[in-house]
Amino acid sequence: MARSSLFQEMKKTFLLHAIAAHFSSGLVPAALLYLLLTIQTGNVFFERTISHLILVTLFAVPVSIFSGVNDWRTKFRGAMAPIFMKKLMLSGLLFFLCLASLAIRFIHPDVMAEGGLLLGAYAGLHLAMLPVVILLGHYGRKLSSQLCQTGRPESPLNPY
Repeated sequence: MARSSLFQEMKKTFLLHAIAAHFSSGLVPAALLYLLLTIQTGNVFFERTISHLILVTLFAVPVSIFSGVNDWRTKFRGAMAPIFMKKLMLSGLLFFLCLASLAIRFIHPDVMAEGGLLLGAYAGLHLAMLPVVILLGHYGRKLSSQLCQTGRPESPLNPY
C-alpha cells in the first residue's frame, strides 16, 4: 500500500522540465572541470569524458526546451513575457555551443593534443556554456519564484 502511494506522489510531483534543465546545467560545469583537468594533466580519459558530458547535454537541451514550452503554455497560459524569450534564446545558444563543441571534437579527435587556435576555440565554446547555464538557472528561478508568490500557477495575472 505504501509503495503505490509513493509512486502516486512521485507521478503528481514529477516535473520533466526541472529535471532536464538541472541535468544539463549540472553537466556543463562538470565538463568544464574535466577540460581544465585535461589541460593540466593531458589525460585522454578526462578529454573523452568532456565529449560524453556535452553529448548528454546536447540530448537534454531539446527535452528541456519542449518541456519548458509545455509548462509555459499550461502554467502561464502562454502569456508572452521577455523572460521566456530570453530562456528560449539562451537554450538555443546552449544547443549550438554543444553542437559546435562536439563537431570540433569529432572532426579533430586530437584537438587537445594539437593545440593552437582550434584548441582555443574548443575551450572557448566550453567556457561560453557556463554563463549560459547560469543565466538559464537565474531566469528559471525568477519564474519559479513568481509561481510561488501567486499561489496559483494558472493565474492569468502572472506577467512572467
